[in-house]
Amino acid sequence: MYRPDLSPVADSLALSALVGALPLLTLFVLLGGLRLKAHWAGLAALGVSVVVAVGAYGMPVDLTLLAGAEGAAFGLFPIMWIVVAALWVHQLTVSSGRFTDLRRAFNLVSDDPRVQALIIAFCFGALLEALAGFGAPVAITGVMLMALGFSPVRAAVTVLVANTAPVAFGAIATPIITAGSLTGISYEDIGAYVGRQTPLLALFVPLLLVALVDGVRGIRQAWPAALVCGATFAVAQFVSSSYISVELTDIIASLVALAAVVAFLRVWQPGDGERVRRELRHAAERERQEAGGDSGPAPEARQTAQPEGQGTMSGPRVLMAFVPYIIVIAVFSVAKLLDPVEEFLAGSDVAVRWPGLDGEVLTAAGERSSTTVYVFPWLSSPGSLLVLCGVLVAVVYRVRALEAVREFGRTVLTLRWALLTVGSVLALAYVMNLSGQTISIGTWIAGAGAAFAFLSPLLGWLGTAVTGSDTSANALFATLQQTAAGKAGLDPTLLVAANTSGGVVGKMISPQNLTIAATAVGLLGKEAVLFRKAVAWSLLLLLAICLLVLLQSHVLAWMLP
Repeated sequence: MYRPDLSPVADSLALSALVGALPLLTLFVLLGGLRLKAHWAGLAALGVSVVVAVGAYGMPVDLTLLAGAEGAAFGLFPIMWIVVAALWVHQLTVSSGRFTDLRRAFNLVSDDPRVQALIIAFCFGALLEALAGFGAPVAITGVMLMALGFSPVRAAVTVLVANTAPVAFGAIATPIITAGSLTGISYEDIGAYVGRQTPLLALFVPLLLVALVDGVRGIRQAWPAALVCGATFAVAQFVSSSYISVELTDIIASLVALAAVVAFLRVWQPGDGERVRRELRHAAERERQEAGGDSGPAPEARQTAQPEGQGTMSGPRVLMAFVPYIIVIAVFSVAKLLDPVEEFLAGSDVAVRWPGLDGEVLTAAGERSSTTVYVFPWLSSPGSLLVLCGVLVAVVYRVRALEAVREFGRTVLTLRWALLTVGSVLALAYVMNLSGQTISIGTWIAGAGAAFAFLSPLLGWLGTAVTGSDTSANALFATLQQTAAGKAGLDPTLLVAANTSGGVVGKMISPQNLTIAATAVGLLGKEAVLFRKAVAWSLLLLLAICLLVLLQSHVLAWMLP
């Protein structure tokens, strides 16, 4: 059996961690520095991780390749299955001609792009994160913003930054429940701690979105709406996570924030909306002219919608425009909130002990690794639920079965490079995890003693940046956070929560999420552009979380439950 050695390089944990970090450095340098396409950067980083695993950590070649194969399988199903299904649902609305009505319906609430970013990217995106997660919010809200006139790059960066504050409680609080099950700490307690951290992000993220849409001038003109949006979301997230339900936190917070913004807009509207719309149109046109031939068509390029001026937006027509998202909310609410249904779906999962790998790899603690069991959620996966939503949408919109199948095929073809990227990145994550590279990095950082309170969110950020999932980041580091807290005399629940909160700001630069965003808005191969525009915001928000956790460990301990 293979058992990872945390200090295989010169018997030094520091050197081993630096060598173990080479695949990540390769990935980020190729993406952010050399502007390589994400699938090539992912494959190159995977190659480096295999070399490090075999050459430095002594993992047998066959086990290394099998670990990568399992990771690639997980990347394709359920991760990319979710994205394919989400974009297929969207394409059904486009081919049916209803997507133009949806755009006009949002214009009835406000035709100001800054407000639309708050409603769609933040509020609606948070609701999708609460129900589905795993890239679905980025995929769906990105194309919605493009349909409203946003340029591809601006739409993608806006939804990436928006997909932060809700992530910790996403997919019915799966990241927090995972952390609780691994550490033995009550997940309600962890959720309450996280509810004292991420709401502070929620206060400022809407202001960042307004700035991304319209710069400093946008903040001056639209800050009241951003403040209402962020404050109501933050308060609702705090109250729900502490006193109502950890699982329902994002659902409650997103709906409360959406209702508050819509109500506020009845008495106040930001001025200068026409200027913003005009500038966004010009920016979108410039991007189209500058785009190379490899950028690929955006999903809405096949739109067959009616002209915007055709017909009036009556109540039934508005309702029909929102049918896909009403169906999504209804299906996921039934699947996730009704215990009998949830238990039935969970019982359908198939556990596959990965051939040649399961039983041959131990954890650093000498225990049998559970990572080598691949769970095939053929029915319970959010992707499968989204396919059901797509079938229902096709029925309601009277899309012919043959056309619906063709749209699915076109969607898979559009996502072919994204499939390769996510498969390679998840293969990289599995090789790093099972060989011991990731845990070496985490253990080295955890050796900072009392200063670890400041560095603790960095592990969550790192784990989510690599895997694209806050749940995976908690699976990697939650137990390590708990152990390091005990050694440093810190509150274990605080550091486990910090791992979760740090992960939410790492998601926007995850190659998986970058690829999903780029593909959704028709920027195939342009992930490096999005990475450079998002990484500064990610690091800034990470610093804020690090400082907050440091203060909560001492000065602001009164904030904690």
